[in-house]
Amino acid sequence: MGLARVWSVALYGVDGIAVEIEADVGAGQPRTHLLGLPDAALHESKERVKAAVRNSDEEWPQQRIVLGLSPANLPKGGSSYDLAIACATLAAAGKVPADRLATTVLLGELALDGRVRPIRGVLPSLLAARRAGLHAAIVPVDSLPEAALVDGVTLHGANTLAEALAWLRGGDITLQSPPPAPDPPAPPVPDLADVVGQPEARWALEVAAAGAHHLCLTGPPGTGKTMLAERLPGLLPPLTRQESLAVTAVHSVAGVLSSDYPLVATPPFVNVHHTTSIAALIGGGSGMAKPGAASKAHKGVLFLDEACEFGQKTIDTLRTALEEGEVRIPRRDGIARYPARFQLILATNPCPCAPPKEIDCICTITARRRYQAKLSGPLLDRVDLRVRMRATTAMSNAEAAPPEPTALVRARVLKARQRAATRWSSHGHTWPSNSQVPGPSLRREFALPRTTTALLDKALAIGALTGRGADRCLRVAWTLADLAEVDRPTQDHVAAALQFRERRAP
Repeated sequence: MGLARVWSVALYGVDGIAVEIEADVGAGQPRTHLLGLPDAALHESKERVKAAVRNSDEEWPQQRIVLGLSPANLPKGGSSYDLAIACATLAAAGKVPADRLATTVLLGELALDGRVRPIRGVLPSLLAARRAGLHAAIVPVDSLPEAALVDGVTLHGANTLAEALAWLRGGDITLQSPPPAPDPPAPPVPDLADVVGQPEARWALEVAAAGAHHLCLTGPPGTGKTMLAERLPGLLPPLTRQESLAVTAVHSVAGVLSSDYPLVATPPFVNVHHTTSIAALIGGGSGMAKPGAASKAHKGVLFLDEACEFGQKTIDTLRTALEEGEVRIPRRDGIARYPARFQLILATNPCPCAPPKEIDCICTITARRRYQAKLSGPLLDRVDLRVRMRATTAMSNAEAAPPEPTALVRARVLKARQRAATRWSSHGHTWPSNSQVPGPSLRREFALPRTTTALLDKALAIGALTGRGADRCLRVAWTLADLAEVDRPTQDHVAAALQFRERRAP
């Protein structure tokens, strides 16, 4: 009879909380009690763990076993506690010493034959364990590449429960160490030179990349809307180490990480189909909500093709994320918070029939208005750039200059982003792009002369622009100034920013 304590981690969104698992083995009828608000999957772990222990040539205690997961008032779920429960029970029964368990976090699902299976969320779990002062961890061998992204934690990879128990007993066995982290290969980047014509849309894409602005492309089928959207990630700067870890943590919880190259080093591109549900778009599910497409696109691009085909209620769920850069999903088991600081690219046809030439449209005015109304005013008010694309009239033009490649445009984008970052940091701010500068700061600390913003004042006076729209126009004007390599926006820059917004998306 005895008491033992081990550590695991509970995830709430991408936030982790260290969980202390106490095991008490004492007199009484042979039965296992699991306390601490476990869900159905965690309740089933009792039988998985028993079978794994027996099939690892160990003896399961034939006594009364009480397992308490603390904090007891926080709901817990999933199969990641299996390894910790097995080791805690055997330590309480005196089968293994508890010396190494005091500062070691254990993560892993157990198969019935004792194999340690990989789990989701290893990266955010280890980050939470490190914050809690735990500096060693036993994880599944398959999860070692992901676990190695966390500095300051001594990692041990176990293939089986028997290996983990032998290590706890201090035997000669050595658990696996993380392999050297390979550099992820550079993903193929489609070249902007492939897009035929559309100079206005190409310029809008460059402005969107330089200031991290949202963009809406409207035009007939086959004009290059999807091609332009797919080329935006190639114009964006690479992710910083902190940004890469934040994106990787979301992808880890979602279960979409590559086992060979777990670190997400480039801005993600997420293409969402118009039949996508609300839960798939912003996150959801029973119990603790899982991340959706909006969070998977964090620090990257969320592309909604055929945007007017989405249900209005579905697409309007993005409004809060566009403003706050975060998705909060309340559920019975708690509130899941996922980062969602993405660039939104909308692409839509002007009408349901969508002929190559608009003159051939057979839709009634009512049908066009109903179709266009799928993009609500509040949503479009959060989109900085709106471009109307025209049908392509020629596949080539010998007299025109060749289209600029991605490398050339990207150089201008990176230079403009550096100008913006230097400007904001010189005033003590950490805004990474113009799109994230708060409106009050633009109007007070970085206020432009009245003569420069006269057009905005006029648009506000006649009701053609909202207060939010005016702030977004100012942000676009600053981006245009950065691309032009001037210190402050001029009246022309403000006029160009306003013109981008005055183009109705459909």
